[in-house]
Amino acid sequence: MGRLMERWLPKLVVSPLFAVSLFFVYGFIAWTLYISFTRSGILPNYDLAGLIQYTRLWQTPRWYVALSNLFVFSTLFIGFCTFIGIVLAIMLDQRIRAEGAIRTIFLYPMALSFIVTGTAWKWILNPGLGLEKVIHDLGFTDFRFDWLVNPDMAIYTVVIAGVWQSSGYAMALFLAGLRSIDDDVLKAAAIDGAGPWRTYTRIVLPNLRPVFLSVFIILAHLSIKSFDLVIALTNGGPGYATDMPATFMYAFAFQRSELGTAAASAVMMLATILAIIVPYLYSELREAKR
Repeated sequence: MGRLMERWLPKLVVSPLFAVSLFFVYGFIAWTLYISFTRSGILPNYDLAGLIQYTRLWQTPRWYVALSNLFVFSTLFIGFCTFIGIVLAIMLDQRIRAEGAIRTIFLYPMALSFIVTGTAWKWILNPGLGLEKVIHDLGFTDFRFDWLVNPDMAIYTVVIAGVWQSSGYAMALFLAGLRSIDDDVLKAAAIDGAGPWRTYTRIVLPNLRPVFLSVFIILAHLSIKSFDLVIALTNGGPGYATDMPATFMYAFAFQRSELGTAAASAVMMLATILAIIVPYLYSELREAKR
């Protein structure tokens, strides 16, 4: 009896949480997928209507704006975070003084939520009370930095805020990867006469390919679900100039009462995430088998 309880007790303890997660996560994913094939408007309609919502989605100009913004934001966000992260990691890997304090300073933004980050940068970039006003008060009255209210430049303010928050996290991942490289390899390279540039480009960075992949997956995931950052910083504006697929889905579901179109956009977002995660999981499983 004791062995039976020891065997089944962990499963009994975990099973309620597993059942709740199964219902509220995967159950609602399945529900959203079903709704995307119906004519649902303000309320769900469970009569199947084929691909009508997907056709309507891809005929909506605002959806293309959201996709364009996602591409711009993801490209710049991932690129800058990766570059800044690897540069900072290489600098900290030199065993400099106060490394712990510097690492904490760069990691601190990651402890904040995207809501806090967006609100703070909204104040900083506000032409009336932020950076532009400070520069004007210093006497440089011709200085202008009105990206936050400029429809053509507003998306780049989201990039600035996102990079500020996530670069430290990328740095931490790269630093862990650098510290895992065998010192004997670096010593052998130094004995062979390889300088710092060749050592890092020929030996260190190629050994960090799994870390680069992990950083890419994490940052891509953050960029796709950047709903809270956009809402706090620009609220999708001016107009819908900084709309993302996540804010598009929210607007159509809760403001325009087009539940079916919102569900179709959510399914497209899920497909995008799966297109990123599935190859990553496949490569990890293949490496584990080797």
